[in-house]
Amino acid sequence: MMPAYHLEAPAHLIERLPPVRGRLRADAPLASYTWFRVGGPAEVLFRPADAEDLAALLAALPDDVPATVIGVGSNLLVRDGGVRGLVVRLAGPFADVHVEGTHVIAGAGALDATVAKVALAAGLSGLEFFSGIPGTIGGGLRMNAGAYDHDVKGCLVSARVADRRGTLFEVSGDELHLSYRHCGAPEDWIFLSAVFKLKPGNPVEIAGRMEAIGASRAASQPTRGRTGGSTFANPSCCKAWELIDRAGCRGLRRGGAQVSEKHCNFLINTGEATAADLEGLGEEVRRRVREASGTDLRWEIRRIGDPLPGFGPGGVS
Repeated sequence: MMPAYHLEAPAHLIERLPPVRGRLRADAPLASYTWFRVGGPAEVLFRPADAEDLAALLAALPDDVPATVIGVGSNLLVRDGGVRGLVVRLAGPFADVHVEGTHVIAGAGALDATVAKVALAAGLSGLEFFSGIPGTIGGGLRMNAGAYDHDVKGCLVSARVADRRGTLFEVSGDELHLSYRHCGAPEDWIFLSAVFKLKPGNPVEIAGRMEAIGASRAASQPTRGRTGGSTFANPSCCKAWELIDRAGCRGLRRGGAQVSEKHCNFLINTGEATAADLEGLGEEVRRRVREASGTDLRWEIRRIGDPLPGFGPGGVS
């Protein structure tokens, strides 16, 4: 009789990680962290206690384990199969915002709108546009977020960073090579905080500009829906929404996903959408715009994770 051999199941990733002072959770649902409210789980979700806690785990993270950072999930689509490896969510101490003279120092987990309000309270002008961006500082750095003719590049002094090896360091704004919706920093850098240089201003005038931005956003964007912000970056020739509208995509549907009737550069989860529905609809919009105008739209929404087998953008959904 042949001897029986028993193969042990490979250890879950969380068992390969060192102790931390923050929180680690295996197979953590991510849908509730995104504005679309869709997507699969993180293999391991990590909420570090502080920068040193994050650095220590990154230094010990096995080379074969990818690390992904998420913020408030306003411009994020998590695919239905979930995200392999370590997913880092910066909150708590990473959301601190304070003022030093004419500088605002904001953690990567701070909401853009909160940073704008802190600047207003200090009588500092230059970040009013942040009141119209529903994201975090970390995401703003990664994509050079902007609105209403202003962007991060225009007022950024420096940023604090952790790299994949767990090294903590600071870089100047120029070293990030920011351009329209683009950051030239390595993909494995994790932004921890940023310093912005502003100018003294009249609080009444600053508040007025912020109110005007809020009113404009409410009037033109589907702010009350399950959406993810602007879907595509504007090409050099024109506005993305104009190309989408001309291609006949306003109101277009796929499964539970829909191109917004109010602003057709926004995708909406009408209630039962999957990530595959949303991404597939976005790809269909890109195809129709390419056929109608010859322009290739570039995704502005960040897409992470793996699709379920057979349920990718080109598959069944």
